[in-house]
Amino acid sequence: MAMVVARREIRDSFRDWRIIIPIFVLTLVFPALMNFTASRLLNFVADFGAEVIANQLIPFLLLVVGFFPMSFSLIIALETFVGEKERKSMEPLLSTPLSNGQLYAGKMLAALVPPLSASYLGMAVYMIGLYFSVDWRPEFQLIAQTILLTTIQGIIMVAGAVVVSSQATSVRAANLLASFIIVPMAILIQAEAAALFWGNHDGLWWLLLALTITAVLLMRMGLSLFNREELLGRDIDQIRLGWMVRHFWGYFSGKTLLGNGRYPNPLTWFKQTVAIVPSLLLPMGALALAVVGAAVVGIFMAREFPFPDGLKTQLNGQNLLTNLAGLEVYLRALPLFIVGQNVRAVLLQTILGIFTLGVLGVLIFMLPWGIISFIAMQFYMAGESPAQFLLATVVPHAIVELPVLLLIGAAALRWETVTFAPLSDISLSEMFIIRAAEFWRVLLGLGIPLLLLAALLESFVTPQVLQWVYGG
Repeated sequence: MAMVVARREIRDSFRDWRIIIPIFVLTLVFPALMNFTASRLLNFVADFGAEVIANQLIPFLLLVVGFFPMSFSLIIALETFVGEKERKSMEPLLSTPLSNGQLYAGKMLAALVPPLSASYLGMAVYMIGLYFSVDWRPEFQLIAQTILLTTIQGIIMVAGAVVVSSQATSVRAANLLASFIIVPMAILIQAEAAALFWGNHDGLWWLLLALTITAVLLMRMGLSLFNREELLGRDIDQIRLGWMVRHFWGYFSGKTLLGNGRYPNPLTWFKQTVAIVPSLLLPMGALALAVVGAAVVGIFMAREFPFPDGLKTQLNGQNLLTNLAGLEVYLRALPLFIVGQNVRAVLLQTILGIFTLGVLGVLIFMLPWGIISFIAMQFYMAGESPAQFLLATVVPHAIVELPVLLLIGAAALRWETVTFAPLSDISLSEMFIIRAAEFWRVLLGLGIPLLLLAALLESFVTPQVLQWVYGG
């Protein structure tokens, strides 16, 4: 059924000369122009003995030839839902027995096939032209990476544009929002160009993996957000700050959950907050796996980049005790400093995670545990006991601190990933507000008090354990 929708859309696209002519120009004329540029470049650098520069730039031109036709996928994808809605041709399609998933998949395939076909044809024209003009033959790895990168980038742009088209209320608004898709992709092309110029093909495989994960997330987001009833019923979106503040305060204060129009007493509010914890077990497990991954990466990086011998001699218990003695003056102020630092880190990972679908939030969460693992491995390579180091400096307060950070991070992760999590009968905006209120309840009601306890342990208990382990 999805293919039925796709065939209908593709036939309509190929009937429109405003779509076919630009694609035809970018498929045949633009590769010929890049072919001319590459041949002139080779002749120019040959006079200076710098053929290696041209040989590295030619693959970049191949990437550009494949990317430019794909930019038309945005135009087709943006028209899929909001364009038909403005033309009043959406209602008959949405009244069919097609499911939301079939409609979404059909529209996405229809927006992807024409420009992707043009990209493949354009790259073929470019490589054939170079073969006859300068006798240039690409390696199989380069061809595979270019085709896969072009395909995945097209899927990402189409998936993002379909999400925008299904949520926007006008073509004008959808075109404005499309800049949030095309600008990151243009920057990505520059990063790929740098990797190709330096011949870092292994880095391109890792980039391809990251883009594949991004494409899967965007497609999941589209399936989660697409709702035919909401698409037909929404005429204009307004920023209702009063409604947002009231809903946030209702869920944060517990008034909405209580359901009787009154505010709960502090004990009831605390019980409501504790009741959120079971729903955070799955994201806590995901973050625990991230901690394990950070430890593995830290060990690997320590083996790849060992400390010099002069620095290894300083990795011993006596130096740790000496450094500890210099901190005794600040012990009274240390707990508040540690809590402030932890709260700042949590807020940073949450804010960045909201704008990156949780990616930067998880990476920032992993960073300190990777550093600890890195240092412990350096102790091991210096002939010291890493278990003794961790027991003396990390374990006494991490027993409390790690579970608390997992709890806060899980609430943040659930908030950050709300856009592609399955929704029930609640709208995305209301679910976003609920997740935000739950995060702040967990942070203020459970997180900060437990972080203060962990800071007290780190300031007063961990130094004593350190002296006992290394000082005897």
